Amino acid sequence: MSLPFIDLQAQRLRIETEISDAVLRVVAGGRYVLGPEVGELEKQLAAWCGAKHSVSCANGTDALALPLMAWGVGPGDAVFCPSFTFVATAQVVPWMGASPVFVDIHADTYNMDPASLEAAIARVKAEGKLTPKVVIAVDLFGQPADYPAIRAICDREGLKLIADTAQGFGCTLNGQHPSDWADIATTSFFPAKPLGCYGDGGAIVTNDDWLAERVESLRVYGKVTPTDAAERNFHHDPKYLSLRVGMNSRLDTIQAAILLEKLKIFADEIDQRQRVATRYNAGLGEHVRRVPTVIDGGKSVWAQYVIEHDNRDGLQAHLSAQGIPTAVYYPVPIHMQDFAAPYAPPAGTLPVTEDASRHVIALPMHPYLGEADQDRIIDAIRGFNG
Repeated sequence: MSLPFIDLQAQRLRIETEISDAVLRVVAGGRYVLGPEVGELEKQLAAWCGAKHSVSCANGTDALALPLMAWGVGPGDAVFCPSFTFVATAQVVPWMGASPVFVDIHADTYNMDPASLEAAIARVKAEGKLTPKVVIAVDLFGQPADYPAIRAICDREGLKLIADTAQGFGCTLNGQHPSDWADIATTSFFPAKPLGCYGDGGAIVTNDDWLAERVESLRVYGKVTPTDAAERNFHHDPKYLSLRVGMNSRLDTIQAAILLEKLKIFADEIDQRQRVATRYNAGLGEHVRRVPTVIDGGKSVWAQYVIEHDNRDGLQAHLSAQGIPTAVYYPVPIHMQDFAAPYAPPAGTLPVTEDASRHVIALPMHPYLGEADQDRIIDAIRGFNG
């Protein structure tokens, strides 16, 4: 019998009545886009992070693009990001006409290596072709990047910092959320994420009043903001005025209603994910190349449980034959993909990224993974002799 990689149905059954009631309330209420549940969700997301503002949007990719638009990032600008992550992190940069500059990762956490970031910034400045503008750090697989070190570099170099917490919303470092260090944190509510909806969705979290207001404008075609209204005397309803080029990136009210119910059990689910990760580490530590390491002081939400194996492909085939699904995040680093060819870094500058891509494999991970099923996975890996 095959096991699920992520058991979304177990979660649905836990809160099925609450979800159904919430969806039906939206249907009956008739406010299907940016309805009252959206505002309530934004309030609760900000509160979760201890931040001043949250603004929802249509997906996690738009959440990354919106602050770049707000800051006016464009041609000739450099945006520094890891290559070992999902392509969305880098693809939003050429949207703006800017250039992604790829940075290596730590071998233990898979998150951005501050030393590699400093080297990349120095290289760009020495070449003189691009102007360093923004750093996008990623909370890969659910754990926080080294924000104190990255923030210090950004402050010294005058760079903006985005925390791409699409996989890590809810993670903390020394009890603080990524939004405590970053100018803005972004997230995705794709169904497979630790906090996912039943479609697509995203959000930003920030303590910057101006930035929150600008992002809210840009998500709806550059609409008039309260500040705009206070500074200008409009002689008619400004509802249909666009003062800046924006996009259509509104969150459906039904998705917000679903996320509000999921937020109620989110803390418990994070604890259950930690339980699963702890058992994996204990059972696999001596049988694989590497088990996950969390940064000192960090709390992961365990979006994925990723190990390394010297014969990754053989192990994947072995587990598949026993009905155990796996995934590889990520077999081809971004800088080695076709679209990124114009931005490829000098050969040999991302050795950790390239090594990890040859060895990583993700195992089933979700809050409802029972001990018997988990033992089946652990035993199968221990029994692999390839």
